[in-house]
Amino acid sequence: MDFTLPAELTAYLAELDAFIAKEIKPLEQADDNIRFFDHRREWARTDFDNGGLPRHDWEELLREAQRRADAAGHWRFSAPKKYGGKDGSNLWMAVIREHFAAQGLGLHNDLQNEHSIVGNFPFVAMFEEFGTEEQKQEFILGGFERKRITAFGLTEPHHGSDATHMETRAVRETRDGVPGWRIDGEKMWITGMHVATHCALFARTSGQDGDARGITCLLVPTDTPGLKIEEYLWTFNMPTDHPRLSFTNVWVPESAMLGEEGRGLSLAQSFVHQNRIRQAASSLGAAVFCIEESVKYARERRPFGKALAENQAIQFPLVELATQAEMLRLLIRKTAWDMDNMPHKAIERELSDKVSMCNYWANRLCCEAADRAMQVHGGIGYSRHTPFEHIYRHHRRYRITEGSEEIQMRKVAAYLFGFLGPRRALFE
Repeated sequence: MDFTLPAELTAYLAELDAFIAKEIKPLEQADDNIRFFDHRREWARTDFDNGGLPRHDWEELLREAQRRADAAGHWRFSAPKKYGGKDGSNLWMAVIREHFAAQGLGLHNDLQNEHSIVGNFPFVAMFEEFGTEEQKQEFILGGFERKRITAFGLTEPHHGSDATHMETRAVRETRDGVPGWRIDGEKMWITGMHVATHCALFARTSGQDGDARGITCLLVPTDTPGLKIEEYLWTFNMPTDHPRLSFTNVWVPESAMLGEEGRGLSLAQSFVHQNRIRQAASSLGAAVFCIEESVKYARERRPFGKALAENQAIQFPLVELATQAEMLRLLIRKTAWDMDNMPHKAIERELSDKVSMCNYWANRLCCEAADRAMQVHGGIGYSRHTPFEHIYRHHRRYRITEGSEEIQMRKVAAYLFGFLGPRRALFE
């Protein structure tokens, strides 16, 4: 067993840091772009007069950072080489995401809208595994060119974690001699619809409520008649790009189907695993940032004539957080390594519990670390002159999205008790 990071990976981290210093930090400081990272000026990111959406100049700045990273060969790192990437592994991505988040907020990596100069592309894996050749060309290459932007349409107003009970229906219907699907229903929290060209919509096409089979994924162009954005939902952390949608007599041709009819939930699971492990690494990195900033402040702050760091009431909570961070790092990297050494479709059957362990614990740890950082820093920690309240508000959502921590614990329990996964054979 060797826990040393490969020399090539540490060299690449140094290369990324040099790129950030040369290209991204100057861009962050130019033209008052730092306003987007000034915790006192949240309005800089948010168009409060336009439904709370991200401001255009904010999103254009993110795109410019991505363009520069793409030109330097970094943005598509995790994508397959045939699409201009470097076949970046889950292990390398986990290390990179932790490394970035541990540096604090910045244009290099701002997770409020999943922005990073090393991009995360779960849709690439989804289209690569389940799409037709035409869909791969249109949505993978078109996605990198920003001609195709796909939102993920699973959650509904009355059904979130209970996705198998979704009420959105799609039935076969031929129009003008072309076979296709008519869709009726509602969706909610469909992130990115303000810029999306398509919604990967999940609808029941057969079976009964609660059945895992019978749900199909359909690629619906966002300008299709009958698709309506009803409202954007304002959240704990602004801006928002999370709307509620309605689908009324929406029709798409047969070619809009992604993957097999009735097997859409397998496709959805494919989407979440890469997101969960990389997001876990980001939450770990943000937790480390909060811990290290708290240690630094406690060493410098001298109430009653001695360093705050000498008080065990300050030391012990940070010791517990630092211990959890060390253990979690090993589990994340081991799980990412395991993901790299099995077929993509096998992850759900064999490793989904470990991915869930990493994700729910990292998200909880980050929130606890941000809260402790506020406490250690006192009044200034609670203020918007420090980033901790922003980190808490952002990462708090991950205890709900990508599968709530209760749902992920339920998945772990199913594997532990042999209802699912490799241990099932032990109890049969």
